[in-house]
Amino acid sequence: MLVGIRELAPEIVARTAEIEAARRLPPDLVERLRSIGIFRMFVPRSHGGLELDFPDGLEVIKALTRLDGSVGWTAIVAGVGSLFAAAARPELYQQMYQDGPDVAICGSSQPAGTAERVSGGYRVKGRWPFASSCMHADWIGGFCIVTENGKPVPGPHGKPQIGAVALPARDWDIEDTWHAAGLKGTGSQHIALRERLVPEANVFDLETPPRMSGPLYQALRQWLPVAHGAFSVGLAEGAVDDLLALAHTGRQQLYAAVPMRESETFQYELGRISANLKAAQALHEVQVASHWRRALAGTLNDEDLVIEAAQSAVWLATTCVGIADACFALAGSSAVYDSSPLQRRLRDLHVGAQHAHAQQRQYVDVGRLALRRSAEDAA
Repeated sequence: MLVGIRELAPEIVARTAEIEAARRLPPDLVERLRSIGIFRMFVPRSHGGLELDFPDGLEVIKALTRLDGSVGWTAIVAGVGSLFAAAARPELYQQMYQDGPDVAICGSSQPAGTAERVSGGYRVKGRWPFASSCMHADWIGGFCIVTENGKPVPGPHGKPQIGAVALPARDWDIEDTWHAAGLKGTGSQHIALRERLVPEANVFDLETPPRMSGPLYQALRQWLPVAHGAFSVGLAEGAVDDLLALAHTGRQQLYAAVPMRESETFQYELGRISANLKAAQALHEVQVASHWRRALAGTLNDEDLVIEAAQSAVWLATTCVGIADACFALAGSSAVYDSSPLQRRLRDLHVGAQHAHAQQRQYVDVGRLALRRSAEDAA
């Protein structure tokens, strides 16, 4: 897969403006990515997939993100979508993959819909934001609050029960709402269902025990912040690549005494940026390795591990935004043009950092966990 990405890299880089202008990936590029295997990398071998180890899949995601943020985000959706699908009822899963493993699955994890229990299934309605990759999806899902007689059904810990509804993409309305500051090529439109009767098999609980064997499928929420960390690191790596490429052109900024690469100020800032990037890479590698060890040991399904992964995702997003900001500033006035990849990296990282998995408020749970563990150690 990495060889295929290297071969595709010049085309992706050459088409970044096209991707942004279209606000989605071109269909032919999606098919190239499909042939490389991004839609089957986390599909079980029992259904023709690659069932990559999670760390290997993240290397694929980072490699694509390093080329273009929207392409990398699409790769995350491709991988995570197949992991969500692994929680579906067996009859629905068989339907999704009846024609092979290269199925594009996307959706929105915000519980912006309702699924009312009725005779024959559920009456589902809602409007969901941020359905990245919906423009090329084969199947689309959305989270719903499950209701009965118009009232939410109680779920774990007293909260309303959440169900995921999955239907073929043709059954959804896609609204043209994705006019965003960054990650423009992800096609993250709003999706909607207008009061639709959905068979019971097409609504499933993500908190049910794993339906698939193997370390990839024993937990889902624990993986999501780790995947977001791969996105942040991959984009930061790309920003440093772009800055170095600009410096090697021999560019000399207005009023500067020497070219960028000969300036001690530039060299100092580049050294600081490089240190931050190495720290981000190291933290992410440690977090990935730790989670994968727990997955192999069968102990990944632990709420504390969601919090640990969130801590790293938030720190990585913040650090990598800082790296992109510094690269943009060092590049000078040339970086302000749409033709500069650095301004696109900057926008993509800032938009990615707005995602729930990267929000600073996650530190509250991290602090509570630290206090609880400290009290337990002292007891």
